[in-house]
Amino acid sequence: MSAVAPALPGDPPPKGAPPGGRRAVAVWGVGVCVYFVAVIFRTSLGVAGLDAADRFDVNASALSTFSILQLLVYAGMQIPVGLLVDRLGTKKVLGLGVILFTAGQLGFAFSPSYGTALASRALLGCGDAMTFISVLRLGTRWFPARRGPLIAQLAGLVGMAGNLVSTLVLARLLHGVGWTAAFAGSAVAGLVVFVLLLLFLRDYPEGHEPEPLSHQGTAYVRRQIAASWREPGTRLGLWVHFTTQFPAMVFLLLWGLPFLVEAQGLSRGTAGALLTLVVLSNMAVGLVYGQIVARHHGARLPLALGTVAATALLWAVTLYWPGETAPMWLLVVLCAVLGACGPASMLGFDFARPANPPERQGTASGITNMGGFVASMTTLFAVGVLLDATGDDYRVAFSVVFLLQGFGVAQILRLRRRAARRERERLVASRVSSVHVPV
Repeated sequence: MSAVAPALPGDPPPKGAPPGGRRAVAVWGVGVCVYFVAVIFRTSLGVAGLDAADRFDVNASALSTFSILQLLVYAGMQIPVGLLVDRLGTKKVLGLGVILFTAGQLGFAFSPSYGTALASRALLGCGDAMTFISVLRLGTRWFPARRGPLIAQLAGLVGMAGNLVSTLVLARLLHGVGWTAAFAGSAVAGLVVFVLLLLFLRDYPEGHEPEPLSHQGTAYVRRQIAASWREPGTRLGLWVHFTTQFPAMVFLLLWGLPFLVEAQGLSRGTAGALLTLVVLSNMAVGLVYGQIVARHHGARLPLALGTVAATALLWAVTLYWPGETAPMWLLVVLCAVLGACGPASMLGFDFARPANPPERQGTASGITNMGGFVASMTTLFAVGVLLDATGDDYRVAFSVVFLLQGFGVAQILRLRRRAARRERERLVASRVSSVHVPV
């Protein structure tokens, strides 16, 4: 099974497969280090939500605005970033991303007011938006297509390791050395990966240079976006990403700690351990999903829908458990299942990747990556508003999860056959075009 788009008649002939190997791992590893640091910065508010509410004297709705604005910028940047990666290459886009998210983290450390803190999180979101799409593109340039699903899952796994640093290290720093020192100290990591990027990252291996792009201006942009969107696989990838990612993202990014402490009566230490369990489960499940999809391409949709069903079931049981709080064993199971949301969202890229030729991979990935972050942003806002409206009734506030999951599943079911048919057509076309008749 090939995870890269087969050629259609009239497409330029593809070059040989990238070599992979140790050199590819080293170069790709630099890009993944950048993404690792970006995730640390992205999720740093998740362990500082209650501290931020006290520091800036804001309510739940205002607190959720931090993450909403950050994700709004992130989601809005996905298609522009995809276009930039397709045109400028990975190194330039990643370098700009590091500068922006490091500046945002520093600004957040020294923000004297709610307004400047909001601006800093927006800047961080802009830089963060440039990382994951770039890393996905780097993987397609350096590794054979058959490694695509596993490489994508590994990138997500490393990102979750960044989340683990937030929950274990940054949380302790925050309560040990204080707000400014913790956030400013973490920004040093951005400087380190910027130096690594300048010294060691390369866009592609020798002999595998991409074809130069002759298109210029807005016409090129419109063609790239329209061609990517016309592919049912791109749209299916977006809705898979939308439906699977947001329950865990909302939990880890902001509302998990308040829910566990305020609604479930746990200590901060116990709540932090449960957040860590989500991250560890994500890393373990990511390895399993990557291996399964690499061997059985048809498992993509069952894995995605199965994850959505399991997540919805565990949330329903937890929220509507008789009594004021759920038992600890149920919270543990919930957090373990939430860990599957990240790997399941990566399956969205495994629908978009085969649907698009190499020159559109960045744009298609950007469209796909918007899905989960739009859903997360919507849920963050809705939960904050409902908490304020209901006097911190988390049962009502978190019920919005089911609405978005139901809407996303409906879109997946609507597109699944069309995407499968189109993928088969491209595969047949690639086999036909690969047959050479002697003259």
